[in-house]
Amino acid sequence: MHSVIIGTGSYIPTKIIYNKDFINHEFYDLNGNIFEKPNEEVIEQFEKITGIKERRYVTNDLLASDIAFIAAEEALASSKIDKESLDYIIVAHNLGDVSAGNKIPDIVPTIASRVKHKLKIENPYTIPYDLPFGCPGWIQGMIHADYFLKSGDAKRALIIGAETLSRMSDPHDRDQMIYSDGAGATIIEATPGNEPVGILSHVTQSDTLDQAYLLYLDKSYNPNYNGDELYLKMKGRKVYQYALKMVPQVVKKSIEKAELSLGDIRKILIHQANTKMDEAILKRLFLLYGEKDVPPDIMPMVISWLGNSSVATVPTLLDLLLKGRLDNHDVMKGANLVFASIGAGMNINSMVYRMP
Repeated sequence: MHSVIIGTGSYIPTKIIYNKDFINHEFYDLNGNIFEKPNEEVIEQFEKITGIKERRYVTNDLLASDIAFIAAEEALASSKIDKESLDYIIVAHNLGDVSAGNKIPDIVPTIASRVKHKLKIENPYTIPYDLPFGCPGWIQGMIHADYFLKSGDAKRALIIGAETLSRMSDPHDRDQMIYSDGAGATIIEATPGNEPVGILSHVTQSDTLDQAYLLYLDKSYNPNYNGDELYLKMKGRKVYQYALKMVPQVVKKSIEKAELSLGDIRKILIHQANTKMDEAILKRLFLLYGEKDVPPDIMPMVISWLGNSSVATVPTLLDLLLKGRLDNHDVMKGANLVFASIGAGMNINSMVYRMP
């Protein structure tokens, strides 16, 4: 039995935030000192490193569960299946529903239960649950579903990554410019056959001994801010160093587990975290195979206009790719794809998939 993607969907928020929109922000460092550099210089350097020119935020009327539902509806439409036939709904996120006027994460009931409710699914055996696993959450949800399908426990599963990071970003932290909102969804189905297709392999790694708190929640960097809200914080340099060392190794293990070589891989869909970091990870991966030249079309990127929407980046990227919405990128039958992500925990995962 093979786990094959039969439908995809995504929600790209309508509100566009450009880098110039941060020009009047007051940015502080982690010690509460205001940056001496003018914001023009801060923003210019930020764009040079991250590659982000703009990002998408949800409008005030939407929550993470809303955009997860929209992405799910699109995935169901593209799959042409009966929603009542779903055995699992797995929603990966970090912070649950955070409203525009209240910075407290809400996960009761679970986001997956809210999505099932919004979809009006009556089947009591469609089991919804949440997967808070950092940015690699959607891939980990795919891994969960793969085990369910291959064990015979399930036939179909809906896996969603949805996040509204803009609601939990400190307006006085430069990293606010990285984060964005979005949702991506996939439906996978257990498919019989002798030819290996669909999910071929996956590898997950977690390092919590020294890296557990490289991403965390804390108060605003502005020492004069009196609110009690907690915001998403990141030790960026340490995340970069860890990712550069570990992600290529995990990706290589997943390729080897699928009994493939690097030359067999058509596309690598990596978490849209930071252009410089993703390019460095790809280069390190090729060096592990003794290759110095990286094909220019192997890694599609959308971070320049979508920003970093955490768990939503990879499924959104996949949806755009499969629907022909990425210039100069396409995939044919038999093409091998690699999905990879890193995030809070620190958690890393990689999955190899063959197009049916």
